[in-house]
Amino acid sequence: MSGDFAAILPEIILSIFAMIALMVGAYGGQDKLARPILWSTVSAMFVLGAMILVNGRGTVVAFDGMFVNDAFSRFAKVMILWSAAVVLFMSDGYMQRRGLLRFEYPILVALAAVGMMVMVSAGDLITLYMGLELQSLALYVVASLRRDSVKSTEAGLKYFVLGALSSGLLLYGASLTYGFAGTTQFAGIVEAAGDGAIPLGLLFGLVFIITGLAFKVSAVPFHMWTPDVYEGAPTPVTAFFATAPKVAAMGLFARVVHDAFGGVVDDWQQILALLSVLSMFLGAVAAIGQRDLKRLMAYSSIAHMGYALMGLAAGTAFGVQAMLVYMAIYVTMNVGTFAFILTLERDGQQVTDIDSLNQFSRTSPGRALAMLILLFSLAGVPPLVGFFGKYYVLLAAVDADLTWLAIAGVIASVIGAFYYLRIVYLMYFGEERDPLDANASPVLGVVLAVSAAIMVVGVINLFGVEALAEAAAATLVE
Repeated sequence: MSGDFAAILPEIILSIFAMIALMVGAYGGQDKLARPILWSTVSAMFVLGAMILVNGRGTVVAFDGMFVNDAFSRFAKVMILWSAAVVLFMSDGYMQRRGLLRFEYPILVALAAVGMMVMVSAGDLITLYMGLELQSLALYVVASLRRDSVKSTEAGLKYFVLGALSSGLLLYGASLTYGFAGTTQFAGIVEAAGDGAIPLGLLFGLVFIITGLAFKVSAVPFHMWTPDVYEGAPTPVTAFFATAPKVAAMGLFARVVHDAFGGVVDDWQQILALLSVLSMFLGAVAAIGQRDLKRLMAYSSIAHMGYALMGLAAGTAFGVQAMLVYMAIYVTMNVGTFAFILTLERDGQQVTDIDSLNQFSRTSPGRALAMLILLFSLAGVPPLVGFFGKYYVLLAAVDADLTWLAIAGVIASVIGAFYYLRIVYLMYFGEERDPLDANASPVLGVVLAVSAAIMVVGVINLFGVEALAEAAAATLVE
């Protein structure tokens, strides 16, 4: 039993921290403690991520197979914790200036992170659902954090209603799977599924589970909540939605298809390939008509999840490795991009329309250059790191005889490059408009500069992420 609790020690530590912070905030004067709680949460997440990275060794299966602590889950947990910590780090000034910095905000993010950590370690359908709902319940509240905004309230409500629908579909799939497999544990499900001859009822369960998870990664055609929630939620919350939850959902996706249905790759490969190609093309085409940066980033995230799903659709260890490398690069690019968006203000008010970036390079050449690098990386322009992320998933698809999917990915990438390059054009060659405020936030400047630098310097060896992703994938696909 002590070994079981040792396996979930990071989750226990973060949960206890969140509960203590909640008590302190509720009884110690809410307004004056908001910033200390936020900064202590950032510190706790960074330290916890470092602990997992340094101390994690081997594979531990706890609570009779319900929880799995292995290299794959640890890789995902470090990404989740550090991306959530950086987003909280970035959001301090923005939330404080707009009166949104309440003590509940970092606590809800911490609780959502606990749910995500449980998700990527799930070895059982019950554990899967517990982690998923803990994450979702916190995110429903965070999405509607701006109480006086109709758009923010609408974002929270849409996310809640469609999130409940996806949870219902996933539960229905889980119940079908349990009915035909006779167990909720992934190890038992993979035995019941057999090696290529899956019962029809179990196949239906697989389809419904994939549908529920596709909602969480905003894959087409289950993407409809994404643009409105991204636009309506406060910008730091949108940055959070675009990073850590995506990592957790893709990690859970990989865990389910390989651990529970690893013997019937052909049955789910075609489903994931379809979701991938639809997401890539809808994200690329629909973003062209967007005039709001946050809505554009919503469609960008849909397209990028399509590329990540391409790696997963390969059904191989290299495909999982490619997906993990892609997600690490994607999170870094998005953190930097949203740091840039947070700096855009006019007369103290947030500005997110693309036209406001006309001639931006004249007033802020440094920020414009950093954003140019990030946009080129998002578009997959070599030799930036974003190119290697796409190269990995395309190579995984070709190795798995999904050449048609790789060709579709290249075409979608060329289409998607248009709306990234349009922003670059406006920043350097657009018509001059009223200038934006000279944002002096050192925190946002540092995050933006570091993200852009990683896109350039990371081409040397990807900071060792490639080797870590390979070890993580090897534990999941043996």
